Amino acid sequence: MTILARTEQGAIEISEAALSQLVLRAAGQVEGGRVRKPRRGLHVDVADGRATVSLELAARRGVLLPDLALEIQESVAGALERMCEVEVAAVDVSIEKIES
Repeated sequence: MTILARTEQGAIEISEAALSQLVLRAAGQVEGGRVRKPRRGLHVDVADGRATVSLELAARRGVLLPDLALEIQESVAGALERMCEVEVAAVDVSIEKIES
């Protein structure tokens, strides 16, 4: 479990699986790419209220790769900031495969 916040009433935690699902869905909302092998190609770390994410993507042929990566970075960061109230330090995107 990852602790998102501590309050006088106790800790607020989220499982690694839930964090991964949040990132996968945010990345999946961007047309033209998908996370490759989510169990191996996705890493989410939250420490001291700051998140870092690393994604390995497959991109559809014909998509502008820098634009795709930027859209996925923005989508993932926005979802984590809105839903978990954490500061996103980095969303590192690696395009590993081009699909037809």
